[in-house]
Amino acid sequence: MDPEDGVSAPSTPATPGAPLFGGFKHERNNNGRNSLLKSLKCFSVEAWASEEGSLPPVSCALPPPPVSLARKVGAEFIGTMILIFAGTATAIVNQKTQGSETLIGLAASSGLAVMIVILSTGHISGAHLNPAVTIAFAALKHFPWKNVPVYIGAQIIASFCAAFTLKVVLHPIMGGGVTVPSGSYLQAFALEFIISFNLMFVVTAVATDTRAVGELAGIAVGATVMLNILIAGETTGASMNPVRTLGPAVAAGNYKAIWIYLTAPILGALAGAGVYSAVKLPNEDDNNHGKPSLEHSFRR
Repeated sequence: MDPEDGVSAPSTPATPGAPLFGGFKHERNNNGRNSLLKSLKCFSVEAWASEEGSLPPVSCALPPPPVSLARKVGAEFIGTMILIFAGTATAIVNQKTQGSETLIGLAASSGLAVMIVILSTGHISGAHLNPAVTIAFAALKHFPWKNVPVYIGAQIIASFCAAFTLKVVLHPIMGGGVTVPSGSYLQAFALEFIISFNLMFVVTAVATDTRAVGELAGIAVGATVMLNILIAGETTGASMNPVRTLGPAVAAGNYKAIWIYLTAPILGALAGAGVYSAVKLPNEDDNNHGKPSLEHSFRR
């Protein structure tokens, strides 16, 4: 994102000095250049004596360099393609083998795909992988609105690439990878809303709250995806992601109830992000009014 934006840019779990999805706001001096002194992050360390002397009680470190939007979009495209390919391919193989993968296998496949993509690309793009997540973060001012169309465009193209690649490789059983409701439309909408709420509630916790264990974000989000598939997989396919449904639906020519999968995940994600923001603990600075805190964050 541009340095002038007043919102956070995506980062990654376990990035030294930066929480997940939390970027650095660059400050400029009077000459319009980045001020290195203002960008320094200082922290206290325990004094350490050695033969040459002792380590100073305060050390400073420069933030990591900003990531260009092109790199972020490229990582988002690759990560989304891996996720859609893995989830759709597992469903197709499950149909081809008369259910040998089982629901647990389908859940594990998508959960593992989410986990490895977050851990491998989260530090570049934030690993949204989902238009509903991108829109929810933008609504909470954790992501710039001007980058939302670019991210969603990359996610949609990645979905089409993954789906049509599978159509070529695994034709003619592409239909097994399409998420369609097996019950009523009302039941499908409600389940997609609820599981998307669950997903975004967890994502918001590990991505935006400094008290959460951000280093385990990939595991937490992947486990949530697995749980949601075990809950709703038999009824709706547990999409939670508009592009998880869109690409395979176009490739297979099956648009049954597609409006549910394009609306319910976005509404559920907005609700989940909003509810977590409402119930999370206030910032330490607001409570302590400048007093030093005895609590330590796992993410800083």
